[in-house]
Amino acid sequence: MRISGFSFVRNAVQLYYPVVESICSVLPICDEFVVAAGDSTDGTTELIRSINDPKLKIIETVWDKSLVSGVSNAQQTNVALDACTGDWAFYVQADEVVHEDDLPVIVDCMRTHLDDRRVEGFLFDYLHFFADYDHYMVSHGWYRREVRVVRTGIGVRSWKSAQGFRRDAQKLHVVPAAARIFHYGWVRPPRHMTRKAHAFATLHAGADTANQRFRDLDAEFDFGQLHGRARFTGTHPAVMRSRIAAKDWEVRAGNNLQRHDTLRIRLLSFLENRILGFRLGEHRNYIELPR
Repeated sequence: MRISGFSFVRNAVQLYYPVVESICSVLPICDEFVVAAGDSTDGTTELIRSINDPKLKIIETVWDKSLVSGVSNAQQTNVALDACTGDWAFYVQADEVVHEDDLPVIVDCMRTHLDDRRVEGFLFDYLHFFADYDHYMVSHGWYRREVRVVRTGIGVRSWKSAQGFRRDAQKLHVVPAAARIFHYGWVRPPRHMTRKAHAFATLHAGADTANQRFRDLDAEFDFGQLHGRARFTGTHPAVMRSRIAAKDWEVRAGNNLQRHDTLRIRLLSFLENRILGFRLGEHRNYIELPR
């Protein structure tokens, strides 16, 4: 069995993405790791090269800035996916990290289902950290699971803005990997968070709209009223220790009303988390096979 890892990235240094930690978290179980490295202006490609691992394969790309609605993310994901030569392809975005304790479980899952052609991918549980490393989101609307390992050679493509995958525009048939993705996309110093939000808006709505929304890229991001979070009591992946130890910012409740701060979402979250035990109308970009 051969395992490929893959990702895409652009301007990770400027936008405070833990891309090195992300790649290194899955390298131990990969036979190769393919990165579509965009035309960065902050030394990101050089930073990835500094990992200095023979399993690393860097494909230098130029992003089409005319694309909106997150299409660039999917396009770049597919560039890396198409270069994977493994039986399974393990996708981690530049702000996603895997815990070392979960790696043996993931490999065992891959080996168990290698010859079961019904299985097109594996489903991972998400921990969405928000504002700091001590809290993660349990609010309505934050996806709890997503596909991060796909079978190669069957026509799998990145879907829309690269949150998940499909095959011939159809949802993949998957099984749970019983493993976690630590998502740090909302954990940044406040000024870096503003720049990241601007970059995200540019990809999805275009530069003009992004510039209107974020006029001062040095302004501190308002994380909102900090509703919908739970305290994290576990351990972070070992590769994140240095970054977490270097945290030098404090987050306080602000005035900006994030979606999860609204009364409607707070009521829905209370109902789901305290009474029902499941999410109402949860988005599932996959078909889970019966166990």
